[in-house]
Amino acid sequence: MTPAPHLAASLATALADEKKSAAVTDWAARLGWLVGLALFVALVYWLMREGWKWRGTLQSDLPELPEVPDDLGAEKLTMSGRYHGSTTAGQWLDRIVAHGLGSRSRAELTLTDAGLAVERPGATDFLIPAAALRGARLDKGIAGKVLTEGGLLVVTWEHGGKLIDSGFRSDHAAEHTTWADTLNQMTNHTEGAR
Repeated sequence: MTPAPHLAASLATALADEKKSAAVTDWAARLGWLVGLALFVALVYWLMREGWKWRGTLQSDLPELPEVPDDLGAEKLTMSGRYHGSTTAGQWLDRIVAHGLGSRSRAELTLTDAGLAVERPGATDFLIPAAALRGARLDKGIAGKVLTEGGLLVVTWEHGGKLIDSGFRSDHAAEHTTWADTLNQMTNHTEGAR
């Protein structure tokens, strides 16, 4: 026996009514939650920014960075890549943010007898004088950036009586070994001349 047509229609209507979601009636509560969430995110961002500025204030004893001179002399090596930041030497999580050293950026490195010129579009360029170089090594991480073993060229240098590690990654990682060897030879040659 088949159900009556009006019974089938009322059954279909009842099923259709059950599939509808309940109407949202409390828009004020939803908007309140959204505004509260947006304020919380803004507060966290503001606290992070203030922490960054405070770190810069604590490191204000670091002198201004040497500027890149117009004439560096003959190039020994050049490299295009990224500057990943600077830390206190031997403490890979103690980021230095004073004078723009905390800003990650693209970088063009040029090594000459005068030192290591770091040119960064959109950030402060600086020179690491040859006399300030203390060594170089291949590493896997520096302040918030971790790569594969040997994926980062870390240059150790002295500035204002403080040893600093600066991390660079070449667009061609095979260059890292040549750079580390050349920088270490320069360091040994400079130390021997003192």
